[in-house]
Amino acid sequence: MAQLLNRLRAEERIAGVEFWHSPERCGWLMKQGEYIKTWRRRWFILKQGKIFWFKTEEVGPSSIPRGVVDISRCLSIKGAEDVINRAHAFELSTHSETMFFIADSDKEKEEWISSVGRAIVRQSKSVVDDYGSY
Repeated sequence: MAQLLNRLRAEERIAGVEFWHSPERCGWLMKQGEYIKTWRRRWFILKQGKIFWFKTEEVGPSSIPRGVVDISRCLSIKGAEDVINRAHAFELSTHSETMFFIADSDKEKEEWISSVGRAIVRQSKSVVDDYGSY
């Protein structure tokens, strides 16, 4: 029963996104744990306004993400080396939390910031298009 509930919750978060092929961006990043604040290396995929992460880069249709962030909840993404005192660090902020990530290089960090930044702009533009401008 617990497995079924986990699968249903995962499918709800995935919302029909076929993350296992043609991602907008993917790669390894370090992410701080939500409860235990250790740094863990995870495989990240950006696709269709969502960021998914997994323990391994072997991702397919039956893979269940370790976590998902909906870009529509994101307010900003920016460098954070000075905030957490780690090279190649960046932060993603929502209304309720700020998540920190560490890329393998400055180039990777900048590419993630750029890709997610564009996704945030696309998402906010689609919200304005859906509701009209005020």
